[in-house]
Amino acid sequence: MNLNKMMDQGIAQIMTTARRFYLNNAKGRAFLMGILPEMVKSTTRRKLQEKEGLHVPPFLIASITSQCNLHCAGCYARAGGGCGTTISKANMEADQWGNIFDQASRLGVAFILLAGGEPFLRRDILELAGEYPNVIFPIFTNGTMLDEETIELLNTHRNLIPILSIEGNARETDARRGTGTHEQIEAVMAALKKRKILFGTSITVTKENMALVTENEFLSALEDKGCGVTLYVEYVPAEAGTDYLVLEQAEIKQLQAICLKLRKSFRRMVILSFPGDEEEMGGCLASGRGFFHINPYGDAEPCPFSPHAKQNLTSDSMEAILRSQYFADLREIAVRAGNHGGCTLFEVSDQVESLFA
Repeated sequence: MNLNKMMDQGIAQIMTTARRFYLNNAKGRAFLMGILPEMVKSTTRRKLQEKEGLHVPPFLIASITSQCNLHCAGCYARAGGGCGTTISKANMEADQWGNIFDQASRLGVAFILLAGGEPFLRRDILELAGEYPNVIFPIFTNGTMLDEETIELLNTHRNLIPILSIEGNARETDARRGTGTHEQIEAVMAALKKRKILFGTSITVTKENMALVTENEFLSALEDKGCGVTLYVEYVPAEAGTDYLVLEQAEIKQLQAICLKLRKSFRRMVILSFPGDEEEMGGCLASGRGFFHINPYGDAEPCPFSPHAKQNLTSDSMEAILRSQYFADLREIAVRAGNHGGCTLFEVSDQVESLFA
């Protein structure tokens, strides 16, 4: 129950930031008037489910496509088999995702994080998500496909919140994502700010860019560009030969301490750290504790960094998956592993894989 309280407080912080951001914005205020009571209803639904013995996480991660127009170095989606150009499996259709959104909404899931691949390649699913005004859909995107028509979709459906992936400034972002990517993202930020559309950034933190991306000047520049959310994601070495980029334990602790200071300095911005923030919530949030991941084919995975599934949403209900022995076993593995920084299930992948023996 303490976890539920802390996650509800986190959601309240996000909504407080949204209120500040949209204070002088007519479309934004209209969005808030509609979504705030729905957030209360979602919390009530989760509490009712808890009383009936079912813990419903407030967050869900949905990778809606295996395709991407970029080939970023160290991409965990490609390394885990959830993204690529030679995948033979069929991605789920929009109506199948609609069924998942229906189930999540009824159970009380408040946020469905859309990822990929590149989610803006699935305009049909994004339009469908816009029709669920009681759910907020952060969209994790490389930012290269947001043309005027797409930005108008975001302007009309404020529950779709773009989260732009960057690595730092032009040199750092282009080095990982391709020459010219940073310039495209800058243009998108300007267009979103002009429309007064709330957006965020997702920054993969490595040994090489940590000092830069946690500077006050860097955050101030993002805030000036209209950014309202910054998510720091500790790099997980899903791609072989990239271990040298991984933060050491002392650096993870340092990142957490820096985030605490940044939150005090940037009160109009939501600043989160993953998986660093899991420590104050008692450990790993995967496997249905705080969220779980659905890949483009419907497989229910504990986490994007631990792509191992026993059930599929095309044949199993979300409730059945949350009640599954597999997810219960994964949560027990995470507890035994302890909270020592980094992605818990990734670091004990041998134990996760033993459940399939």
